[in-house]
Amino acid sequence: MSDPHAAGRRGRAPASGNSRIRQIHRWLSIVFTVTVIANFAALAQGGGAPPAWVTYAPLPPLLLLLLSGLYLFALPYLAAWRRQRTR
Repeated sequence: MSDPHAAGRRGRAPASGNSRIRQIHRWLSIVFTVTVIANFAALAQGGGAPPAWVTYAPLPPLLLLLLSGLYLFALPYLAAWRRQRTR
């Protein structure tokens, strides 16, 4: 007989789509922070402007953070809208 709470006792619950998006959002924030720190480190070294790839490196994770953040922000409103629609 399978225990529905066994996954939680092993330390990990089954991942749903929303929790996966939240985890991706967390990791993207770390990547974004590291790229911004690298950008400031390159600026602090002097010697003119850093290469363009260093300057623009934070933008892709920032775009993905924006999209995942907007999705996570909209989740409660979408759930309320669905609940209201089914009544």
